Amino acid sequence: MVAVRRSTFSDMTVAEFLDWSGDGTDTRHELVNGEPRAMAPASATHAYLQVALARLIEGYLIDRGSPCRAATEAPVVPGLSSNVNLRVPDLAVTCTPDDPDGRLLPEPVLIVEILSPGNERDTRGNLWAYASIPSVQEILFVHSTRVGAELHRRRNGDWPTDPLVIGPDEELVLASIGFRVPLTQIYARTRLVQRPD
Repeated sequence: MVAVRRSTFSDMTVAEFLDWSGDGTDTRHELVNGEPRAMAPASATHAYLQVALARLIEGYLIDRGSPCRAATEAPVVPGLSSNVNLRVPDLAVTCTPDDPDGRLLPEPVLIVEILSPGNERDTRGNLWAYASIPSVQEILFVHSTRVGAELHRRRNGDWPTDPLVIGPDEELVLASIGFRVPLTQIYARTRLVQRPD
């Protein structure tokens, strides 16, 4: 990802970023330490996974009558350096009513990011930002080049050093929302799962 710097500000605040009209292209951005950072376009597999996760999780929440809601690409603000940082995860779940202006996702409990070869380093770099949000209970990284996931789960207020690695024959369990599904179900409509002829 390429950083885009505005000439009118030395460091952009979250409020300025939310009002910013962009760099004149259709490129999406996140705010990283006061600088807009361009987000690489998603691959088709990334997009399929994002849709599958959103459909499965939101459908589950609706079926259970949960007050929680899933949102794709909704902006969240880290708990640390919150004035100059804003991230846009692939999917997030909140159980809190919307902010009055509806611009930010309030109090996410679950953050989901899909790892792609072109953005994996930056995406993993967002882990600290998500972990610093007090309401976040789980952070899920889903691979887009193979069937696999990594789940970071807060325990007794702390984040373990290593994530729970979930393989293709295992079940994904998201305790934050009481959701469970075979991991391969998320990948069912991608090229990564073998289909019978």
